[in-house]
Amino acid sequence: MLIHPEINPVALQLGPLAVHWYGLTYLAAFGLFVWLGRLRLHHPPFASIRGAHAWKTQDVEDILFLGVVGVVLGGRLGYCLFYKPLYYAAHPLEIFAVWQGGMSFHGGMLGVVVAMLWFARSRSRPWLQVADFVAPCVPTGLAAGRVGNFINGELWGRVASPDLPWGMVFRGAGDLPRHPSQVYQFLLEGLLLFVLLWLYARKERVQGQVAAMFLLGYGVFRFIAEFFREPDAHLGLLSLGMSMGQWLCVPMIVGGLGLWWWAGARSRE
Repeated sequence: MLIHPEINPVALQLGPLAVHWYGLTYLAAFGLFVWLGRLRLHHPPFASIRGAHAWKTQDVEDILFLGVVGVVLGGRLGYCLFYKPLYYAAHPLEIFAVWQGGMSFHGGMLGVVVAMLWFARSRSRPWLQVADFVAPCVPTGLAAGRVGNFINGELWGRVASPDLPWGMVFRGAGDLPRHPSQVYQFLLEGLLLFVLLWLYARKERVQGQVAAMFLLGYGVFRFIAEFFREPDAHLGLLSLGMSMGQWLCVPMIVGGLGLWWWAGARSRE
């Protein structure tokens, strides 16, 4: 049985300025996105687009800025709507208290969708082309976020068998060993999804199918990881014994399958 190391959340203290590990993981996520986005410019079909609609490095930086805004606004609103709607309906001003914590990946994803719609419209590009460009660059950022969760000792897993070699005791979660679900999500939604999606996207695909594979892949891997992650205390398990995270993954899986099929059918018309 392992004990979660008590890592100081502050990585560097410079007088009154505190640099947190979690903030550094966000910087790593942004840096990885820019690096992968620049590589993505050389993948089909983006490398062959010429003229006014040619993809440039500036596009990668603009997408990152808009994506960050979408993640923050969408993630916060998604958490308030999906996880504590009654509380925030009674305390609407606390929606803006982001320092108290509370973000939702699924809400953040919807925020990014809106941001990418705006980007596509402002550049007169097909929205699905933009989504296909962005999708393979996202999982490494998700992986970086899970590293931050593990360092902070938050979002721990469900109670595990004492015989599980990597079962871990997290401070604040009692004395029983738990699944290090942050590590599971790092490996599944982060590294594995990145490798599969990057390899899939290196060849030219029907427009929309790369984005569809991201929806499907993330939905499936997150659904699996949720079996090992402790449900939110105020929600517990919902209908059919599924967590809120799993229920939010269902439309992603269905939407990913539907988008992949629709894109393929449209290309054959």
